[in-house]
Amino acid sequence: MRLIGSDGAQLGIVHIAKAQAIADDEGMDLVMISPTATPPVCKVIDYSKYKYEQQKREREMRKNQKVVEMKIMWLSMTIDDNDMKTKAKACSKWLAEGNKVKLSLRMIGRQMAYSANAVTVVNKFYELLADNAKIEKPAAQEGRSITMVIAPGK
Repeated sequence: MRLIGSDGAQLGIVHIAKAQAIADDEGMDLVMISPTATPPVCKVIDYSKYKYEQQKREREMRKNQKVVEMKIMWLSMTIDDNDMKTKAKACSKWLAEGNKVKLSLRMIGRQMAYSANAVTVVNKFYELLADNAKIEKPAAQEGRSITMVIAPGK
C-alpha cells in the first residue's frame, strides 16, 4: 500500500505490517484514505482529531447554510385593491428575505364557474410584486384552488 506520513510526506509503497508499525511508533492510527486506488492509499493520522475536525467543518457548513422556506399567501376572488396591496407588502418582505411565496386562491361555491377571474386575480397580485420576483410555477388550477409559486429574483 502507498503510505503518507503524519506530516503529509510520501513514504512510498510499504507492506501493511510495516505501515502499522510506523503508525504505532508515532502513537497514531493508520487510516485507509483511498481503498479503490492501485495500490490502496493509507495515511498515518490521529483519527480522533481527524473526526473532530471533520465534525467541526460540517457544523460550520450547516451554520452558513440558508434554508429557503415556502410561505403561503391566501387570496380570495373578492379581494379589494387595498387588501391586495397590504398582502403584497408582506410578500415583498418574504421575498427580500430569500423565501419563496405560494399564492393560493380558494374558490367557494359558485366561484368555480368563474375560475378565469380567479387566475386574473392571482396574476394581478403578481404584477404588484413583479419588480422583485419571478414566477417559478405559473398560475394553475388544482381542484378548487388556483396556485402560483413565485421566487425572489431580478
